Amino acid sequence: MTTTSSARIDLPTVDELVAGGWSAPGDVLDLVVEDTYAGTSLSAAPASAPDAVEAALAAADAVHREQTWAGLPLQQRAEILEAIGVALEAEVPRLAALEAFATGVPIAQTGIVGMIVPGAFHLAAQMMRSGALLDVQQGASGHPVEVHRLPLGPAVCLVPWNAPAPMAAHKIASSLAAGAPTILKPSEFAAYGTTELARVLDRVLTDAGAPAGTFQLLQGGASVGGALVTDPRTRAVSFTGGLVAGRQIAAACAQGFTALQLELGGNNPLVVLPDADPDEAARAATDLLTTLNGQWCRALGRLILPESMADDVLARILERLAALKAGDPLDPATQFGPLVHSAHRARLRADIAERLGSAPGAAAHASTEVPGTGSFLAPTLLTGVPSDAALHEVFGPVATVHTYRDVSEALGLANATPYGLEGYVTGADTEAAMRFARQVRAGEVKVNGSTIMSLHLMTPRPAWGWSGMGEEGTLETIRIFTGARVVGIEGASALHSS
Repeated sequence: MTTTSSARIDLPTVDELVAGGWSAPGDVLDLVVEDTYAGTSLSAAPASAPDAVEAALAAADAVHREQTWAGLPLQQRAEILEAIGVALEAEVPRLAALEAFATGVPIAQTGIVGMIVPGAFHLAAQMMRSGALLDVQQGASGHPVEVHRLPLGPAVCLVPWNAPAPMAAHKIASSLAAGAPTILKPSEFAAYGTTELARVLDRVLTDAGAPAGTFQLLQGGASVGGALVTDPRTRAVSFTGGLVAGRQIAAACAQGFTALQLELGGNNPLVVLPDADPDEAARAATDLLTTLNGQWCRALGRLILPESMADDVLARILERLAALKAGDPLDPATQFGPLVHSAHRARLRADIAERLGSAPGAAAHASTEVPGTGSFLAPTLLTGVPSDAALHEVFGPVATVHTYRDVSEALGLANATPYGLEGYVTGADTEAAMRFARQVRAGEVKVNGSTIMSLHLMTPRPAWGWSGMGEEGTLETIRIFTGARVVGIEGASALHSS
């Protein structure tokens, strides 16, 4: 199937890669992909047919059983990953444009985030060379004890639509570094960038002599992902997406004890402490509400303000939001773009209406001027919504505002959600802010910061509560796809021996 071209960008064909061969997927979904800025329909999203899914699983299983990828010398595999990284460096501008078109995120942001794509492969190669897959300890008898991290088997990487190529690159680089033959299925909403990423990977792997089936690409929706996850040949799954799908995947993986990593988003708090600079608080809130158009797992979900500062901070945020330039995501001057799809916008509008209906005094506040066409939704703050009516993630440029009178109440509000992915704290006294941050129930808590990047390249990215299970990270994601084998000479007799 060839996707309908857009006048604004040259779109690639969304194909599948199975057992070394590229072809058009055999099915289509009941989903029409859109030019989310123009507000026009493009074509039905393609889906891999069941026979292609079976062929991909069989090819990946053969590569694993025959050890034709994992059996290559570690240094050789690391060199191949480095070569992929080098090849992808030249592709970042093209990938950034495709991601901007498909997701609505301004290209000024997708270009920055896009540097993760080549970087992921360079980092994975570095981890391989620095001992991620082999550790040697000195045993009690004086003999070395080896800890080998070996691939569990074929890996499935399921990638969402909000930053598809960077997330795919991180997962694929990690699974290939682990020695696992890998099947990637991107979101049906935004497959252009990941398909082009796959073409580069396939070209480099083929040139390096890697066996067909080392890396494969399937297209489609939940049925394709479900077939991959439930197949007994799949031995490790990495999924980033929503809570409902995450629970279904976890249940499926539990049946076969398939290794699993889930990142399911978060309803993240920004706690403004009483000594915070109101303008800095407004800047952080605006950043967290609008980065990636609010369509990212670590975006602002709940703004928690001192009662005495609330009106002032809210006014400053609305002033900043009014200054945002909303428009074509392919325009480098655009600061805020459309949502990924009209169906997603409709869901967000329903979420806003539901929250506004939770209390008589609830109100919506928005000040960004957005175009009248396309899937735009102005960044929106909701006041007067009770905390217990704002427990779930919205996944868009929408956040609830809550006020407190003392910091113990603020902490209770921050921890009042079943999610626990990211937290933010801002305050002038950094030591006091750090003490508060240490009590926030989340995998990462940033003090006086609001960027999309992690606090440190080598720290884990954990997910607490409903935000998922397992830890992502430069090293951690590689190990998701591996099992440990400990080998050594004991050199001692059993206790009962004479």
